[in-house]
Amino acid sequence: MSFETLTCPTCGSEVKQHRNPFPTVDIIIEINDGIILIERKNPPFGWALPGGFVDYGETLEDAAVREALEETSLEVHDLRLLGCYSDPGRDSRMHTISTVYVGTGLGTPLAADDALNLANFRLDSLPEQLCFDHARILADYSAWKSSRHT
Repeated sequence: MSFETLTCPTCGSEVKQHRNPFPTVDIIIEINDGIILIERKNPPFGWALPGGFVDYGETLEDAAVREALEETSLEVHDLRLLGCYSDPGRDSRMHTISTVYVGTGLGTPLAADDALNLANFRLDSLPEQLCFDHARILADYSAWKSSRHT
């Protein structure tokens, strides 16, 4: 467990504050024989899966649908769990745990919120540089997709 020592503002005693990883979601949006990636507006810059932090009181599934809509303007249906990714180094800003979903996108893709741009990519033509651990996630997705069609 990771603890930080803080000073109590009332009595001046040293107290321990437990630090937890932050829950996040990422979503692989399937549309028109490809998947949607966003170009991030904020650091770290580059191409990434749509996703973000889970709000207090929100389910993981609701967070994935919300983040997809906020960043891509797409409604997402038929959510399927791909997996969870918890490497403490997956996000250079902080320790996050991402639950990754696959879903079907409906609508017209349009970059919004934290997305500067977006594009529909085929799995055989992904950008060379992906943010976070999204190259690993997409490799797992490719294997998952192949195993479902054999």
